[in-house]
Amino acid sequence: MTYLFVGLGNPGKEYDGTRHNVGRTILSAWSASRGCTDFEFNKTCHGFVSKNKRAILLLPETFMNNSGKAVGRTALFFKIKPEHVILLHDDVDIELGRTKLSFNRSAAGHKGVESVRRALKTEKFWRIRIGVQKKKRVDAMKLVLLKFKGDEGAVVKKVSKKILEGLDLILEKGPERAMNMINQN
Repeated sequence: MTYLFVGLGNPGKEYDGTRHNVGRTILSAWSASRGCTDFEFNKTCHGFVSKNKRAILLLPETFMNNSGKAVGRTALFFKIKPEHVILLHDDVDIELGRTKLSFNRSAAGHKGVESVRRALKTEKFWRIRIGVQKKKRVDAMKLVLLKFKGDEGAVVKKVSKKILEGLDLILEKGPERAMNMINQN
């Protein structure tokens, strides 16, 4: 079985290191450390694609709010069912340092996830929601474009390590089995 891992975020150097791009950053790290092919731009998929034996990896080159265009095209191109799609994305409703793997849930206001839901015509896909909210709540529109600062970097590094291991577990035993590990905070 092949999974489609998608690192949501915005394209362009100016967005590197922002909270909105945390999924994209973590998926890039997983690719580099797991012997995947180099990311190459795929015009059909509207993004950069990498592969290993059990997964297709996608970094959409559409902006976050249009991510569905890239995800839908990639799933169709590689014949991936929605239930084998796994999005990695920021979540402003979850505190920094926490993660949650969920399936068949609403977009809860996340425009990128909503775009994917429309493209796949279902909510029956997996999401690794990566908390980016500060202890003192910040408006979502401002928060997502902020970069991680100070000790937040260490927290993101710890979360990244957990998600990298979670992606490995998904490939070995399936997302249902990885849920406990990823959701443990």
